[in-house]
Amino acid sequence: MKFAVLVAIVADELEEKAIDVAKQAGAGGVTMLDARGVGAKEKKTFFGLTYEGSQSVLICVLEKKLSLRVMKALTIELELARHSKGVVFTVPLDHIAGIDTRQLERFEAQIKDDL
Repeated sequence: MKFAVLVAIVADELEEKAIDVAKQAGAGGVTMLDARGVGAKEKKTFFGLTYEGSQSVLICVLEKKLSLRVMKALTIELELARHSKGVVFTVPLDHIAGIDTRQLERFEAQIKDDL
């Protein structure tokens, strides 16, 4: 079984929706991190303070085919192709330890359902 890490960086206001979409698409669990980003455009300042906005980084370890399904669902449901409110990508995972065996069973069941 091959695995991938799915990373979604979304605007804070989309965090809950992104988690719901990922879970509905088959993600068993999601790790969330708070983040700030620096974009290509200069941000607005107010009395010398720069407002950067905050983002959420969502990380999922998924079976490779499932990661593509979750990525597609996030892209569609969060309208990432139309709005610049986030980015989602996958990274191949060569080695993994500590994954819950129940999660492996769920991945196997999903693969069988797809066949």
